[in-house]
Amino acid sequence: MTTQTGAPDSSQRKRNGENGSTVLTAASVERYKPMKTRREIRDLRAPGLYLIIQPKQSGTKSWAMRFRRPDGKPAKLTLGPVDLSDNEAADEPTLGGALTLRQARELANRIDRERARGIDVVAQYKADKTRRRTAAAEKAANTFGSAAREFFVDYKTKHQERPRRWRSDARLLGLKWHRDDDPAKVEPEVISGSLAATWADKPVTDIDGHDIHAVVDDARRRGTPGLKARNKETSEARGRKVHAALSVLFRYLLRRRRVAINPCVGVWRPRAPAARDRVLSDAEVKTFWSVADKLAIYGPLLKVLLLTGCRLNEVVGMCREELSEDGTVWTIPKTRTKNHLAHTVPLPKLARDIIASVRAVEGGYVFSLSGNLLSGFSKMKTKLDEVMGDVPPWRLHDLRRTAASGMQRLGIRVEVVERALNHISGSFRGVAGTYQRDPLTGDVRDALERWAKHISGLVAGQDNKVVKMLKPSK
Repeated sequence: MTTQTGAPDSSQRKRNGENGSTVLTAASVERYKPMKTRREIRDLRAPGLYLIIQPKQSGTKSWAMRFRRPDGKPAKLTLGPVDLSDNEAADEPTLGGALTLRQARELANRIDRERARGIDVVAQYKADKTRRRTAAAEKAANTFGSAAREFFVDYKTKHQERPRRWRSDARLLGLKWHRDDDPAKVEPEVISGSLAATWADKPVTDIDGHDIHAVVDDARRRGTPGLKARNKETSEARGRKVHAALSVLFRYLLRRRRVAINPCVGVWRPRAPAARDRVLSDAEVKTFWSVADKLAIYGPLLKVLLLTGCRLNEVVGMCREELSEDGTVWTIPKTRTKNHLAHTVPLPKLARDIIASVRAVEGGYVFSLSGNLLSGFSKMKTKLDEVMGDVPPWRLHDLRRTAASGMQRLGIRVEVVERALNHISGSFRGVAGTYQRDPLTGDVRDALERWAKHISGLVAGQDNKVVKMLKPSK
């Protein structure tokens, strides 16, 4: 019999065992159905044990205990959801896990014994829960995926002394931020098949030398994990890059006591490539110059590369805001130079004319098709080699060496050439680099102008074997 409101009356609640006592069975636990209100059914076989049935909206069933704490205050402790399978596990029942009737009774009796010994079980289980959450959070933070993110967000992009290549280093480890993304605000894309994906949940403390060796050797033989290999053959340089990226990451973790050792220490690292000495001859420079005119936006960029002796990434990233108002000086910020020192380049007239001839696009980059950073240099170089014909193999970086060697052949002092290239080794190493701070701007301007005139003479077919020496500018 129920009341007019639809709720069961006291006699019916008594028959159902609600807010009273009954001997629960596995069958009765399954048979009890949810009603409009929450139901609590006490079990006579275990002290303080209740079957809780939520209202019809969810109808979930769980176990709970009601008792008094040592200070006399009433307390309730949820033991866990009801397990209707009646399968008895070999392990002891634990708080929070799914429990059969037998397991709920066993856990309730165990908790009651602890209460009898004066233990505040509520405070104890709250402390245990906090410890478990803390341990889980620490474990999650110390996985490779989380540690790699932290490394780039909190260190590499802020405090690293070489922030210039952090995006490429991130890609080696499997994290990709787009150019306009702020790493502190935007989560990176995890590259499929990369280390950040395959080692996402792997604790960094579990990574050892065997893991590092396997990854480095695999990168050397088949390609960097998650990235498309440009070179299908074995690449020592590829293996070295992966080894270096992992080593820097673990040095960071070691300094912060996140790992006990750097697992990269003592692991084989592929050998460094032999130093290159390729320099384009005057005839090759002349051919290169004429072929560059057929390469759309890449042509002017390549010419400026040869005229200034700058690195490819420096010229590719040239922005109009880096140029002086009259266009005669280009200042490369320290964030884009290899030695993290700002570099001032007095542009020769030929270079200024080439830059002025490039159509301006939105985005600020001088050499761009759509406003984005120019790419596709591998395909461009393949086309360049095909058009140049029977020329010994060379790389784009060889243009920098060609410029340096060409200026030296013109009688320009070595220290001036090094200033033009923004080198801090050679003449400016050690004490000289510390105290000789003169940028030699006037000498560099004359040097680059003479080099540009030499190239103009080659292109025009003039004899450039004898070059008139010019006095340095004041």
